[in-house]
Amino acid sequence: MNRYLFSLINRFSVIAVAMVACAGLSAPASAAFPEHAVRIIVPFAPGGGTDLISRLLGDGMSRELGQPVIVENKPGAGTTIGSEDVARSKPDGYTLLMATFAHAINPSLRSNLPYDTDKAFAPVILVGHSPSVLVVRPDSPFKSVQDVIDAARKDPGKVTYASQGVGTSAHLAGELLEKLGKVDMSHVPYRGAGPALNDLLGGHVDMMFGTAAAVGSALGAGTLRALAVTTAERSPALADIPTIAEEGLQGYVLDSWYGLYVPAGTPPDVIARLNKAATAAAQAEAFTSKVQHEGLLVTPGTPEDLDKYVKNEQRRWADVVASSNITLN
Repeated sequence: MNRYLFSLINRFSVIAVAMVACAGLSAPASAAFPEHAVRIIVPFAPGGGTDLISRLLGDGMSRELGQPVIVENKPGAGTTIGSEDVARSKPDGYTLLMATFAHAINPSLRSNLPYDTDKAFAPVILVGHSPSVLVVRPDSPFKSVQDVIDAARKDPGKVTYASQGVGTSAHLAGELLEKLGKVDMSHVPYRGAGPALNDLLGGHVDMMFGTAAAVGSALGAGTLRALAVTTAERSPALADIPTIAEEGLQGYVLDSWYGLYVPAGTPPDVIARLNKAATAAAQAEAFTSKVQHEGLLVTPGTPEDLDKYVKNEQRRWADVVASSNITLN
């Protein structure tokens, strides 16, 4: 009887050890995340505002994660090349997308996107918002947004505004002004913000909606003059400049924003780890002190905050795109 009990106990011990071992093997692979370098894909060329913010954020995240965070620039096709790279990546948290205004607007502009924006990505964090600035030359007769509207009503199509391309934030900013102001202006697209600004400075176009980063030095040097910012509230970096809504166009809001996404299917615990690291990085003085000239309002929150914000942006801009008959196919 004792031998039988001893044998039975041994069998149960072996089974228990095996169960523990199996439990260890079935533990989520994300438990040790991250085990190697993480990539942030920036769907723009190096040197712009999105690239700068991504690199600064990546530096801070690398300290929080204990692994390198590498920024890779993959520009082209209105951000869809870089976005597609992330959409097709393994959903393990090692490949992130730094999304911007284009992420919300592309589903309305492009019927042939190589991915479904709502299904291909999972939100991580909304890093922050920054304004675009309606700028003119110092000798411009326009002293206010109302001056622009009055001129556009007097001579439909005569007032011109530059942008870095069809469907960009600068273009849509002008379309929204036309829609809410009930005026007709002429959009002049360029192949980038640089050429657009050069033609504005050269007197070939009347005005432009530029990012704070793009026009900041010109405003400081006095070679451009700001009429208004596009955000709902005044920018701390441009506190003396009114909003377009303050100037009479109620409901006018256009944010330049930055948000991190991962491929859909990424484990929730990995997303939570990335959110925590990005929050700490965005709130660090090393980050905030260097993005002040961008006019960036840092607003880290939950993944759900980003998802809610971007879906609202998609709905709002889909209406503007449809009413303006803008397509990029």
